[in-house]
Amino acid sequence: MSGTPALDELPAYAALREHAAALRGLTLADLFDADPARGGTLRAQAAGIYLDYAKQRVTPETVELLVRLAEEAGVPERIEAMFAGERINVSEDRAVLHVALRAPRGERIESDGEDVVPQVHEVLDRMAAFSERVRSGAWTGATGRPIRNVVNIGIGGSHLGPEMATLALASFTRRDMRLRFVSNVDGSDFAEKTQDLDPAETLFVIVSKTFTTLETLTNAGTARDWVVAALGEGAVARHFVAVSTNAERVGAFGIDTENMFGFWDWVGGRYSMDSAVGLSVMLAIGPEGFGELLGGFRAMDEHLRGAPLAENLPVLLGLLSVWNTTLLGLRTVAVLPYAAELSRFAAYLQQLEMESNGKHVMLDGTPVRWATGPVLWGEPGTNGQHAFYQLMHQGTEVVPAEFIGFTEPLHPLGRHHDLLMANMFAQAEALAFGRDEVALRAAGSDEAQVAHRVCLGDRPSSTILVDGTLTPAALGKLVALYEHRVLTEGVLWGIDSFDQWGVELGKVLAGTLADEIEGDGAPDLAHDSSTNELVRRYRAARGRTV
Repeated sequence: MSGTPALDELPAYAALREHAAALRGLTLADLFDADPARGGTLRAQAAGIYLDYAKQRVTPETVELLVRLAEEAGVPERIEAMFAGERINVSEDRAVLHVALRAPRGERIESDGEDVVPQVHEVLDRMAAFSERVRSGAWTGATGRPIRNVVNIGIGGSHLGPEMATLALASFTRRDMRLRFVSNVDGSDFAEKTQDLDPAETLFVIVSKTFTTLETLTNAGTARDWVVAALGEGAVARHFVAVSTNAERVGAFGIDTENMFGFWDWVGGRYSMDSAVGLSVMLAIGPEGFGELLGGFRAMDEHLRGAPLAENLPVLLGLLSVWNTTLLGLRTVAVLPYAAELSRFAAYLQQLEMESNGKHVMLDGTPVRWATGPVLWGEPGTNGQHAFYQLMHQGTEVVPAEFIGFTEPLHPLGRHHDLLMANMFAQAEALAFGRDEVALRAAGSDEAQVAHRVCLGDRPSSTILVDGTLTPAALGKLVALYEHRVLTEGVLWGIDSFDQWGVELGKVLAGTLADEIEGDGAPDLAHDSSTNELVRRYRAARGRTV
């Protein structure tokens, strides 16, 4: 908050630095030996989610100091400022109100004195009516045939969230409807995603707030050509809808603006999957399923506002992240969902975390003096175990991990789920405690192999165990959990988690270079010598003047 001292000016931060130094040299095994019952105390639960953080390099004193740090940094005040519609996105002077996207009817959330909840539900109602028409067959393509294929065209937050959610909730989708997602400006993406589709049965959802995003509009133009070539110019209005706020450009494209679904400046792209950006998700799982998804988001929102910091799941995750990243110098984190449906969850969280908190200046524009946003990555278990877990167990880089599992399977097939969860628990245990030379020798290992088979352990992790199966509501809770973790981290680091000016720079440069690459005459290049040579080589390879 404005006027709050910087992180390294807070008394709790100084205490935490001393505390971290005092813990140095103590392993997780030492911490468990000193407190064998820590598994029953370093935990929290709410909204059907259980968080075990006993395998993090923390003690109860650490947690007390981290909670005090959150209080001193103004985390509770920033949470309330967000819900109050204050302009906490300071560099763009905007409110941050993704929480309004899942607010129930009748709740009041204001932006600039205006209650935005009725606007949200007006769009949700229009989305629901349209989705029902498509799903029931009442909406048909230009030839009168029902829609069997939905292709979402977007990029970034207009792609990652809807794709992740649709894959995660595949068991709740219409099995006779194919859902595809096109984002990459590489033409292969569009070609491969549409090669087995019939234009007469295909609906494109074009997602671009301004309807100017280069990649999205390039792919949308290709989709338009594809439909027109098969069905004629008059088919565009029956095979395209838009998620945008630019009615003029949407209409010029040929989309009936009655089939345009809007959202607002107070919704950041990476926080928008529960807005009209999620239209493809609603088409996949239906309005009722989408309502359950929103209910999951809302449950975590309510927990965030109501729970004490020491029991607050997203706040605790944020505090642990700051502890690992800033105080322990662990600059990466692996998110490891033990659910095949969450195949794109880590990719979604990469944008949420790294676009939000990959910042080098504080809210007042001065340089940060500590490490911010960790590098986030991951893959579902058990596949990852036979790929990169080797580095996590025996590499020189310590990678904190976050395991995510469910108590019940979506598909109860024999022993599968029990084995899946056994693997998840085993990996967290192995990372924490490893395997030493004494144990290997006692087990009769070949002496020549002992050194190679040692796992040092002391690799920190948290485990998130969700009650039941991966339902729409459960997914909503998980996404909101990480959204609010990002907020907590940003407050502590003193940065703006809601802008993305680095992304904007790349867009500007790409536009300039596209003109130079595609132009008829030899371009007057004024880039660095490396970029200039790359452009010339590429133009020459394409038979263009250099």
